[in-house]
Amino acid sequence: MVKCGVGYKIAPEWREQDWIVEKALAALKAPVLHITDVRSSRSAGGIHDYYSNGDYWWPNPDTPDGLPYIQRDGETNPENFNGHRIILRQMRTNVVFLSSAYVLTKEECYAERAIQHLKEFFLDEKTYMAPHLSYAQAILGICEGRGIGIIDTLHLVDVVFAVERLKDSSYMTDEIYMGLKKWFARYLGWMLTDANGIQEMNKDNNHGVCFFVQAAAFARFTDNERIVDFCRNYYKKGLLKQEDDNGSFPRELGRTKPYNYSIFVVDNMVSLCHILSVPEDNLWEYESPEGKSIARALDFITPYLLNKELWPYPPDVMHFNAFPARHGFLLLAGCTMGRQELLDLYYKLPKESQDEEARRNIASRQPMLWI
Repeated sequence: MVKCGVGYKIAPEWREQDWIVEKALAALKAPVLHITDVRSSRSAGGIHDYYSNGDYWWPNPDTPDGLPYIQRDGETNPENFNGHRIILRQMRTNVVFLSSAYVLTKEECYAERAIQHLKEFFLDEKTYMAPHLSYAQAILGICEGRGIGIIDTLHLVDVVFAVERLKDSSYMTDEIYMGLKKWFARYLGWMLTDANGIQEMNKDNNHGVCFFVQAAAFARFTDNERIVDFCRNYYKKGLLKQEDDNGSFPRELGRTKPYNYSIFVVDNMVSLCHILSVPEDNLWEYESPEGKSIARALDFITPYLLNKELWPYPPDVMHFNAFPARHGFLLLAGCTMGRQELLDLYYKLPKESQDEEARRNIASRQPMLWI
């Protein structure tokens, strides 16, 4: 793995260890899940191909068959196929808590089960997920898949950090470890060369940010220093352009869920600073010629995290009460930048949200694995 990272102004520490082990014990008993367990009749792909539907697209009331679907921004269609999203996210969650328990206890049973999840999900011939997202966030009557769908694998960033923590286990064979590296190298290659990936890379909103979070994490995991450098430069010269002079992100404020999206984009900008910073090029401290920086973004959003009643923009059309949730950036930025108020909020918020939207929008379930 490409070495990245800088020091911390507040020392990170594992807390809530009993809860982590409790979650890991549940994961020991949970079934191993695979993309091949369920398939949508809507998918143009095969049994190994990930599939999902665009969130905010609904049947057309003006046509007999409801096609083509029409957009209702911010309103999630409950009839969407979410089977693969749920499986991927649950696999990630199981692996994260099993890996965390292994780090804390050194008990091999946790590593063994985590590695079984990884092997069957990514590598086994009968159950592997193909390393592409050609059929993600399809829109009925319009397209079989879109670049926007690449955001569905944001949860795999947690997975590559977990894999690195499992390297010391006797169950992590060279064959499995190199197989996982090969899978993520192939997926990264697809992201960077496929038309869907190129489209997503150039998005000037949270989708572009999330593309680079994944590209940076997967490049780091697969020792692709050229792409790590590319992501670092694009953060400075491209992604920070999304930020306004006051630290807000206007594209997110313009959505029908401005509070959720404003938190989400900062969460992922912080992830990039963590993944990409090195002592000689510290993105946590970087300020563009126009004065844009992660510090300014945090200065904008923090008052509204600490006191939501201060939020001066329209409330979200759905799930407004689900946020703030326990986003990983609160811990990462709190420790790295010495912002105690963010760290305190992280541990004050519920360990797990009961809201589906919040669970889906939290990229890191255990940011201590990233440290």
